[in-house]
Amino acid sequence: MHPFLDPTGERFGVPTFPWGWSRFFDADLRTKAQLRAEGLSIAGLEVVGQVKWRSNRAGNIGGVRTANLYRRSLARPVRPLSPARERSLARAYLARCTCSGCGRLWDVCLPTSNGRMCPTGCANADELLAVAA
Repeated sequence: MHPFLDPTGERFGVPTFPWGWSRFFDADLRTKAQLRAEGLSIAGLEVVGQVKWRSNRAGNIGGVRTANLYRRSLARPVRPLSPARERSLARAYLARCTCSGCGRLWDVCLPTSNGRMCPTGCANADELLAVAA
């Protein structure tokens, strides 16, 4: 028997399945990521099960990761963004792509590790633009 298989929830408190097995027990179960990919929200839903699997990325001694399962049939569509929220997110993204030193706009997000400065240095960025033109 698999160590993570507990369809009744006696050992783990909620029905628990190994990675990829939940669909064989109940086709209506989805993870948060799966619901989001289908355009559905977990808002207000209760956890009805979990998936467990071994992973080196778990970050704990046991090396076990867990994902909660929700009922797809009870999930609601994701609310669309309001125009004000869209503008706010656009401004935030613009700020992430703007050099804090010279104000140059980049096509990629600048890392916070260097203070959101030009990757090549502000002086070198001007030289690169001159060579590219």
